Amino acid sequence: MVDEDNSKPNLIIFGFGGHARAVADVALANGSDELIFVDVNARANEKFLRYPVVDTWEDALPAGWQVFSAAGDASARSAHLELFRARGWPLATLVASSATIGAGAQVAAGSLVARHAHVGPMATIGVGCIINTGAVIEHECAIGEFTHVSVNSTVAGRTKIGRLCMIGAGATVIDSLEIADQVVVGAGAVVHRSIREPGVYVGNPFRKLDR
Repeated sequence: MVDEDNSKPNLIIFGFGGHARAVADVALANGSDELIFVDVNARANEKFLRYPVVDTWEDALPAGWQVFSAAGDASARSAHLELFRARGWPLATLVASSATIGAGAQVAAGSLVARHAHVGPMATIGVGCIINTGAVIEHECAIGEFTHVSVNSTVAGRTKIGRLCMIGAGATVIDSLEIADQVVVGAGAVVHRSIREPGVYVGNPFRKLDR
């Protein structure tokens, strides 16, 4: 089940970094007719393909449009969603047509499930998450809000990941673990036991980086 309406084609996308291009790619493939990017660093007459980039958006949304945060940074996505809700703007949820959503799985509003990603049966994806290209979230996992599961990473079944986490590209989190809030798992790391404290964890076997 996907929260909010995933069918309305026109989007105002907040952010214009690399992740915004991935968001636009999925939106266009899903049939979007028009896009507008909003970024405070927009240059005069800047565009992506034929779609304009503006430095601010204060107006009501045109009829039939929705908003989406394409900020790669989790705290920025959280701030965007607070803004959207305060203004009553309808929030999009984007699931690529090549992604698979298992029976009974739930994808919350404001999340992206990118191309070739898999969300297994009875898994739950929280608000404002990124399930990036080729990522696997297996059966009965729970992914906390504003967490990013990066490209080609795997979260095995029944694992719970907290909010504001980052699972790096190609990382593996084995089954039935619990990951605390605000944890970063480095690219290619293998997590084989639960992580109870925020921090940055890298390697195989994984270890916590001292800071």
